[in-house]
Amino acid sequence: MKILVLGAGRMGHGAVFDLVRNSPDVSGIAVADADRLKAKAAAGQFTEKPVEAHAIDAADEKAAVELMRGFDAAISCVNYWYNVKLARAAIAAGTHFCDLGGNNTIVDQQLALDAEARSAGVNIIPDCGLAPGMVSILTALAVSRLDAAESVRIRVGGLPQVPEPPLGYQLVFSVEGLINEYIEQARVLRNGEIVEVPSMTEVEELSFEGFPPLEAFQTSGGTSTLPDTFLGKLRDLDYKTIRYAGHCAKFKAMIDLGLCSSEEITAGGKAFVPRQVFGKLLEMNLPADGPDYVLVRVEASGAKDGVERTVRFEIVDSLDRANNISAMMRTTAFPASIIAQMMAAGRVTGRGASRKKRPSKRGPLCPSYGVAGSRSGKKAFERAAGNLKAFRERSRKAVRKERQSKLSGSA
Repeated sequence: MKILVLGAGRMGHGAVFDLVRNSPDVSGIAVADADRLKAKAAAGQFTEKPVEAHAIDAADEKAAVELMRGFDAAISCVNYWYNVKLARAAIAAGTHFCDLGGNNTIVDQQLALDAEARSAGVNIIPDCGLAPGMVSILTALAVSRLDAAESVRIRVGGLPQVPEPPLGYQLVFSVEGLINEYIEQARVLRNGEIVEVPSMTEVEELSFEGFPPLEAFQTSGGTSTLPDTFLGKLRDLDYKTIRYAGHCAKFKAMIDLGLCSSEEITAGGKAFVPRQVFGKLLEMNLPADGPDYVLVRVEASGAKDGVERTVRFEIVDSLDRANNISAMMRTTAFPASIIAQMMAAGRVTGRGASRKKRPSKRGPLCPSYGVAGSRSGKKAFERAAGNLKAFRERSRKAVRKERQSKLSGSA
């Protein structure tokens, strides 16, 4: 099968790595970016399989159609606002398409392409990264383990291993994506209804073994279509982002001061957009791409065999130092790569743009959030759980080994 990766940034590199190193059925790989040199640099890091490099303007729908032709599936690792045009291009090219998602408005526009995608015989599956994406699979699996689920709590965060002031945060993905999830409304289920709550609110304390004090707070995009999927099935469902304690109050102060506003203002006789300037300042002054952790906790509460139960899935992942692949790249780009391969191999039955794609029984991961009650869905979810459990155990061993090394080195 042949897979195209759009975007040669952090997540694009992670997707190419998985396609080259972990995917024996993939015979053709290409990476495309607006910066041809960046695409060539990403492609040139691998010798095990040939990786083509292309230049592409993601906003040029016609060029995207021409590039996608000949590929079985395409993975979008570019900024979210390009994904509607890219999804349309994939339909025109007859190529399956998935992306990292994260913006509710964009996802709604993509799902509106369902009839066109079905007519073209392709799948358009947004939200295939970490959150939304892998955590959505874990949510469906956790709910399926209960006879009657009532609530789901999803907590996810990417953290620097060595937090630095002033924010205790480092850039591990697009600054635009970060700002967007901090300022847009969060969609949740409350008392059986879909409601929107402001991001950067409802801060709670959180603890993971071996970590300093943490906090979690409402952010946008993490639930994506989960509230729609579980409407009428759950009472409550929410998603919060994990950071080191104190981060939320500091960043929210800057939002409240208008630094994330997209409205043009004038100062010193010059016009500028605060969000653009602020984003550039974050890129200039925040650390980036240092050793990282990704923390995931998904809890579903309800009843099993007449007894109150809570099902919890937890992941602690860290930088793969041997290959210089960050935890965020592994947990975000790898799931998208796997889902692209499932589509290309025909392991996702049905066609169209929908959050309710039904997997075949062969798939290692299930890009479906609505089949937890079906026999094939349960088997797919069980396989996903087994893979994620092994992934979690490897991650924990790596984290323990790294911490022991740090302790011995400081003794």
